Amino acid sequence: MQRILSSQLPAHPHETVTIAGWIRRRRLLKSVAFLIVRDAEGLSQVVVAEPETREQLEHLTEESVVEVIATVTPNEQAPGGVELTRPKIRVLSAVRSPLPFELHRPALAAALPTQLDHAALALRHPARRSALRIAATVTAGFRAALTEQRFVEIQTPKIVASATESGANVFRLDYFGRPAYLAQSPQFYKQLMVGVFERVFEVGPVFRAEPSDTARHLAQYTSLDAEMGFIADHRDVMATLTRTLAVMTEPLFEKPIVPAEIPAVHFTEALRIAGAPHDEPDLAPAHERAVGEWARREHGSEFVYVTGYPMRKRPFYTHPDPADPTYSNGFDLLFRGLEIVTGGQRLHTYEDYVEALTRAGEPLEPYGGYLDGFRYGMPPHGGWAIGLERFVARLTETPNVREVTAFPRDLHRITP
Repeated sequence: MQRILSSQLPAHPHETVTIAGWIRRRRLLKSVAFLIVRDAEGLSQVVVAEPETREQLEHLTEESVVEVIATVTPNEQAPGGVELTRPKIRVLSAVRSPLPFELHRPALAAALPTQLDHAALALRHPARRSALRIAATVTAGFRAALTEQRFVEIQTPKIVASATESGANVFRLDYFGRPAYLAQSPQFYKQLMVGVFERVFEVGPVFRAEPSDTARHLAQYTSLDAEMGFIADHRDVMATLTRTLAVMTEPLFEKPIVPAEIPAVHFTEALRIAGAPHDEPDLAPAHERAVGEWARREHGSEFVYVTGYPMRKRPFYTHPDPADPTYSNGFDLLFRGLEIVTGGQRLHTYEDYVEALTRAGEPLEPYGGYLDGFRYGMPPHGGWAIGLERFVARLTETPNVREVTAFPRDLHRITP
């Protein structure tokens, strides 16, 4: 189809052009009618004065798909400073069913469950589309930032033989008559690939069978993972993550929101800031909010690293703090009072892995392929994982992660 987009109309004054898109709104006045057509780039205003075209327009419904051949006429009051006049309209796909909610209003009036039930329609609303575009922008920035820093993109299996990674429940499935599981993360594989490329990253789905019915949890989400070799400790990982986040967010804001150096506090200090008991093993959501408020107040930063989480709350592959092995060289990154990144330094010698697994009471056999990477030599390394949907929800200050997810999967929802 030879068409131009709404954003291109100002470059074609007084020309006859073809546009196509969805009917967003009709306004039928006595002497004239207005048709607002939506495409991927925005809105076009079509002015209908001809009686036969107006009669055709009266029978069309919102969200019907149309092609319009018309003249581009300058008008400062119209979107983009131009409107389309003397149109000829061809219907490409007519909507004959009533819409479950209106899309032309600034905010969707339907409750979130209704929006999710009718995702094919709700996602067309500007607010929902905008969130998905932001997700695409930060994902492209993630790829660009890491490629510039010598990382290689990889793809890893999402069907695995053993539910071996600690920290989350798994979805079991029948794999040609034998048990298998959906991967909780690419953690093991990206560590092995450090032995191949030194620096790797992946953008892909992960699956967590956690019965968490909250505004921040999904059963399937997109993870932005990275792993890097030849580090001194977790602080090298944090520095690389900071640079990466700056590139990811730069197109979204007039001024940078990621400081050149993100403030960091040790876990024990974070507990004190949050007013939590000193023996708490983790930060609760209220604690994260308190630490986030402290970072904004004391450092003017919306980001803050919390380092040195207790080893008992970190996976077995986490490297302990050499100064106090009860704490780890692991970290979380909080953004606006919410954890969006988990990362740290990993163990890298075969002997350390045997000891860690034995101490955890885990048999070595299910980890055989994983342990081979360390048996055959692995440099000191570490990495991180960003939950894309949670990050986008925080960037857009959206209260529920489902509102920035195209087709969310959670404790109750597996359709559409």
